Amino acid sequence: MGVFKKVVTFLNSFKQVFYSYDDEGFSAAEKEYIDNIKNANPYGIFVLIFGGISFAFGPQYVIFPVITLTVAILTIWTFDKEKEDNPWTFFLGTVLSLTGLYMHIVGAIHVLIL
Repeated sequence: MGVFKKVVTFLNSFKQVFYSYDDEGFSAAEKEYIDNIKNANPYGIFVLIFGGISFAFGPQYVIFPVITLTVAILTIWTFDKEKEDNPWTFFLGTVLSLTGLYMHIVGAIHVLIL
């Protein structure tokens, strides 16, 4: 359990890379306002995008749903209710990747028009 908490702490500290911005020229009030705006969890956005890719290409390439589900399970614990908007990106990405994995298991495919 201690290793899991260390991994979550590391991932939470790494999120600051995504939240950083160039605040040169902003007043103190503007900086405070920007810092109070709720952000989207960058890992949730990753899971949502790759969940869509898993749904689209998962029936042929099972590696996409497996990677997406692994990342979703590892990073869902990085969600902070006070600083971030909502966890639905994790949920939708997970459902899409599970659908792609299920389609691969049962042998169902869909034809995408590209």
